[in-house]
Amino acid sequence: MSSASSVLVASSSFLYWIRKPSPFKFSKFPSTPPVTPSSPKCYRVVCRGGSPQPASFPDLSFALHDALESTGIDTSHAREARKSFVSQIKKLSDIERETSICINRCVDLGRTSLFIAAEDDSLISHSSVPLPVDAFLERLDDLSMGYCSHYNSACRSSRENFLESLEKYLYVKKGFRRSTANNQAEPQALDLHSVLTHRSGSAVMLSLIHSEILKMLRLWGLLDFDVEIFFPHDPHGLPRAYDKQKSKESDQPHIMTVQMLLEEILRNLKDAFWPFQRGAADSLFLRAANAANCIDKFNGFEDSGYQLASTKAAQRRLDWGVWTSVHFGDMRRALSACERLILLRTDPKEMRDYSILLYHCGLYEQALKFLKLYQDMKSSSAQNPSTDPVSNLEEDAVKKLIVRLNLIAMEEGWTRPWYVRNYLGNNSEPW
Repeated sequence: MSSASSVLVASSSFLYWIRKPSPFKFSKFPSTPPVTPSSPKCYRVVCRGGSPQPASFPDLSFALHDALESTGIDTSHAREARKSFVSQIKKLSDIERETSICINRCVDLGRTSLFIAAEDDSLISHSSVPLPVDAFLERLDDLSMGYCSHYNSACRSSRENFLESLEKYLYVKKGFRRSTANNQAEPQALDLHSVLTHRSGSAVMLSLIHSEILKMLRLWGLLDFDVEIFFPHDPHGLPRAYDKQKSKESDQPHIMTVQMLLEEILRNLKDAFWPFQRGAADSLFLRAANAANCIDKFNGFEDSGYQLASTKAAQRRLDWGVWTSVHFGDMRRALSACERLILLRTDPKEMRDYSILLYHCGLYEQALKFLKLYQDMKSSSAQNPSTDPVSNLEEDAVKKLIVRLNLIAMEEGWTRPWYVRNYLGNNSEPW
């Protein structure tokens, strides 16, 4: 927070209203016009207490930032953004994780999403200036303030009219639209600051923006009833707000919780920037394991000639030190998404997926470490053995990868310099 900001105690529930600082001026990211005096002052809600904190947050010693530093790339801005991301998700209790994004209190979802974007921006741009998170938060707040000028007596006539007017404001007047399924790999649809700039984004980003506006309107007293966001699972639907009192049982799978939203944001990034985009299997891990020759070809998952050629081309790019390519992912952003998913404590399989990327980077010791962590967490969950052929194939690939890594350890004793195949800092481009 800026030193000029004022903090007001809202109630005994440990909620504070923090007045936003005066607008930042950035030539690269022009700010919106100043708010008129008649507009309500903008406050953001954060939690100073009331939710249990995790007893500890283990240091997992991730590899990405250190690997980039070793090649001479300054990661100070990326590290600061990661630190800020962790400071937000540490506030998540089990209850908060399952709370709807329309009513959550302890985690500032807009700010957390921008910290994700800030880290990735630093990783790919190597800019000496960090992404202006506060400036983009103001853009998000200005959307809420802009609705106040759109708000009139007709909107107050019924709850349905109020929510319909908000939809028209967001999707018609402001022109926000959902990116098509074919453009999901385009970063402007996956990062909040780009969505606020280009007004085209994924369903999860539009849901986040919609919910943040609703929370601000509730804070100003314009919204006095319970609302949920209907999250569409089809390729073209738009997130829409609805009166919770009129919800149906069929709406339940479409309610977005805090945990689900953060997972969806990070998994979209992971899917979009996974370096092995082509393969017969839907599993990202199996595509990377196939490139590492950890899958038997007689198991019914044979690749077509085109898929085999794509896999070999991806591996050759990595061997040549090309870390990113148009429509073929970006190792840095895939690794950063995996690391943050692990920090979010989602599925243990995130450690497995992270380890296969580390293997392709030549970081064998770290790869084995996270594979063992994955196996330990999997065994402690006491799940019944899976009968799914894809899961069985994945586990076979894990076993083969562990055997290979143990052989590397015996032959080389981890003495091989890990940067031999570290292409993360190579600035060569494929075009």
